[in-house]
Amino acid sequence: MERNPLAMSSVPPMIKWLLIANGLGFLAKIYAPQVVILNFALWPLGDFPVAQTDLTVGFAPWQLVSYAFLHANIAHLFFNMFGLWMFGRVLEQVWGGYRFLAFYAVCITGAAITQLAVVSFFDTGPIAPTVGASGGVFGVLLAFGMMFPEARVMLLIPPIPMKAKFFVVGYGALELFFGVTGTQSGVAHFAHLGGMVFGLGLLLYWRSQGRLRN
Repeated sequence: MERNPLAMSSVPPMIKWLLIANGLGFLAKIYAPQVVILNFALWPLGDFPVAQTDLTVGFAPWQLVSYAFLHANIAHLFFNMFGLWMFGRVLEQVWGGYRFLAFYAVCITGAAITQLAVVSFFDTGPIAPTVGASGGVFGVLLAFGMMFPEARVMLLIPPIPMKAKFFVVGYGALELFFGVTGTQSGVAHFAHLGGMVFGLGLLLYWRSQGRLRN
C-alpha cells in the first residue's frame, strides 16, 4: 500500500522560515497597522485619498510580494499557514527548499497580478487592499494534487476524506463560481485562481523539461 505523503511529521527549513515571516508580518500589522497596510498591502492601480489624512495610497511594485505576508485576522493567518504547512512541507521534501520557494513566489506574484487586474479594471466597488497568502497556498494545493493525486486528504468542514485530485478540482471550481458570481464579497477569489493558474503554468513547464520531481 502506498504511503500517504501527508504522514510525514517534519517541518523543512523553507516552510519554517515562511511561517516565521508570516508571523512577523502579522505582528507588524498589529503594532503599526496604518504604516503596514498603506505601504505593504496590495492596492489597485492609481492614487486614492486616505480618509481623515492628507495621504494617498496606491499600487507599488513590492506589494506584489509583501501583501502575502499580511493577514486580516488570526483565523486568516491560521488557516493559510495550516495549508502551507500541510501541503508545502511535502513539496519541499520533493523539490528542495529553493525550488519550493521559487514555486511559491510565482504563485503569490501571479495571484497578485490577477487580483490587481480584476480590481483595477473590472471592480466598481469601494477601494480596498488585498492581503494574505491564500493565492500561494492555492498554488501549493494544486501542485500537491498534481503530484500526489491519489493521496487522501481530510476536509476540515465537513470532516470528509477524499482524494487530492478531487479536492483540488472541487476547490478550484468553487473559487471560480464565487469569483464570477460575486459570492462571499471581500474574499479575493480571483487571487486564489491566479495563484493556481500561474502555479499550473510553472508545473507544466517543469513537466515538459522532465523536472517535475527533481
